[in-house]
Formats: sequence, C-alpha cells, structure tokens
Amino acid sequence: MRVRFWGVRGSLPAPGPDTMAVGGNTSCVQVTGEDGTELILDAGSGIRTLHATALSHQKRLHIVLSHLHLDHIQGLLFFAPLFDPEAEITVWGPPGQTPLRRRLARYLSNPLSPVEIADLPARVSFEDAPVEGWRMGGLELRAALIAHRGPTLGLRIVEGDRSLCYLPDHEPGLGTDLFSTPEEWISGLALARGASALIHDAQYSDAEYASRWGWGHSSLGDTLAFARRAEPERLLLFHHDPGHDDRYLASLSEQAAHEAARLGLGTVELACEQGTVEL
Repeated sequence: MRVRFWGVRGSLPAPGPDTMAVGGNTSCVQVTGEDGTELILDAGSGIRTLHATALSHQKRLHIVLSHLHLDHIQGLLFFAPLFDPEAEITVWGPPGQTPLRRRLARYLSNPLSPVEIADLPARVSFEDAPVEGWRMGGLELRAALIAHRGPTLGLRIVEGDRSLCYLPDHEPGLGTDLFSTPEEWISGLALARGASALIHDAQYSDAEYASRWGWGHSSLGDTLAFARRAEPERLLLFHHDPGHDDRYLASLSEQAAHEAARLGLGTVELACEQGTVEL
C-alpha cells in the first residue's frame, strides 16, 4: 500500500512562499493498493494536482469523503475525471438524513457553483459508507463516526498485514485526560489501534487549543496522547492550521519529536504535500 499526500492543510488553503515546504492545499490523500486499486481520501484543493500528476490514465476511481466541510470537498469541481464521460467514479461519504448526492448538491449548485451535479458527464454514484465495512479491490475499509462537528468518518484501510488509519478532523480529548480516560470513551481509538500508520489531526498547539476547545480539532498534546493509547507504528501530523507557516510547523515538529521520545512512541512526523509513505 502506498500513501501519497496531495493536501495536508486544514480549514482553507494557505498558498504562498511561507507554506511551500509543507504545502498549502487542503485535505487530499491518495492510497494505492498493490493490485493498482486507487482510493482518494477527501477532495480538498489538493485533488486537482492529484489528477493532473498521478491519475490521468485511471477511469475507475473511488473517493471517500470523511465529512462535508468545505475544505474537504472544495476540490470536487476541479477534479477532471468528473468531466470525462468514460470515467466511473464512486463517491462515499458519512451517513445523513438526506442522500449524500443531495447534500453535496448544496455546494455543487447555483449560486455557489457554475456546474450542477446533474451536469457532470462522468458516471458518478454517491453512497453512504457501509457500517459493516466494504472492499475496494485488495483494500478492506472500515469506517466509524468520530468526534468532530457534523457527521464525520474515521477510516481504517487494511491490505494484508498492513493498515492505515485516517482521522483528519478529530477532537478525541474534549477536555479530558486521554492518558487515563477509559478506552471505550475515546473516539476513534478502535480504528487506530496498532495501525501501521496513523494520519491524525494536529491543527493546534496546546496553547491555541485552550481557546478552541470544542471546535472539532486536536491539540498536539492530545494527538500524542491519543497515539500513546493507540500505539501505531508511525504517526503523521495532519490538517495543519492555515495560520501555521513552515517555520512554525518545524518548531511544532521538533516539540512533537521530543515529547514522542519521552512517551516511547514510534516515528512522528509532519505530513507534507507530495510526501509518500510505503506500507
């Protein structure tokens, strides 16, 4: 399984010279199975570059939306395969009271969009993620609702003995001590436990989080505490705040490495655009 990052930023894009090292596009992650199965996690602004660079030959694609906040769907209109009549695309998303297609149409419609979902030339289907899990080629997927504002999915993707857990927007702490909270009360823990790699929200410093409690994102300290309970082999810090430039993120990364060593964690690093992880 190969994991490649095309967008690692949270909330809104942050382009410019001060974010070039880590990247300014919003959430989009490509997962490629050994059999060539292509899975796209979220459709933030990074999805445009993903297609132009890496998927121009693919006609059968799957997109899994963790949730429907704008920073995770704003790239859909710029995903070229949706305008290819030969492309077959399935878009999976969190459950809701109305069908996923109708919920997305609130964005992909007038006056917010010049293109309507009904006008897309590709063969597109929209499905709620099955609660019992599902397969895409050689990839086995399991989804569960996690702590974030609005219905939000965390994902675990398994291929053979390797596994990836994706928790891009997640607030597991909510003011509790994650080191002592009973396991059954910790959002996302069952999905993340023992994963080969964990991609996890680390939007705020601990100082910032004090005034952003309940906004749906994690502090660096809570992310590391969560990882201590989940024990992944590798932790990738994700969903970087648009106000955090490369220099600031480098300092957070140093802080994370120091604390991870104290806690006895495995590898901890920043998720960066164009970065690749082989599992």
